[in-house]
Amino acid sequence: MKINVVGSSGSGKSTLSRALADALGVTYIQLDQLFWRANWQGTPDEEFFPKLEAALADHSEGWVLDGNFNRTREIKWREADMIVWLDYGFWRIFRQSLHRAISRIISQEELWPGTGNRESFRQTFMSRDSILVWMLMNWRSNRQRYVASMLDARYRHLRIVRLTHPKETEALVASLVQYQDH
Repeated sequence: MKINVVGSSGSGKSTLSRALADALGVTYIQLDQLFWRANWQGTPDEEFFPKLEAALADHSEGWVLDGNFNRTREIKWREADMIVWLDYGFWRIFRQSLHRAISRIISQEELWPGTGNRESFRQTFMSRDSILVWMLMNWRSNRQRYVASMLDARYRHLRIVRLTHPKETEALVASLVQYQDH
């Protein structure tokens, strides 16, 4: 099975993607890890797209891909079987984003191995590049884009699952574990 987990920043894409990959026994691929380089430098599309295509091809038996990057949609969704859209409410996602940012500032964990990228107080609370600002500015447009995708004939081959509450998310993971066991 090939699944792309999408949703606003802070919605829980990485957590759900890891759980789904574990439940299905497939590879977990994180778009941010493919994109971000040292010093918060992004990978140009002419390098990023081939990296993504290679990562998906290397795991043709199945994968769970974590991330949006709208410009990669044609690559990701060409091979995907299912899109899981975490569409939680604004305040839940804001709370989760804030909690995650504070936890990462305190822990100083490296976000993607080998990049040295870590969240800082300054970057999170005093910068236009803040992940919190990004979430605030993109939450509504992300929702509109995914609603449109659900109705787009180009994506009829995909099973699109819209999850609006953590209980639905838990039920999806449980059903895929059961599916895998059979």
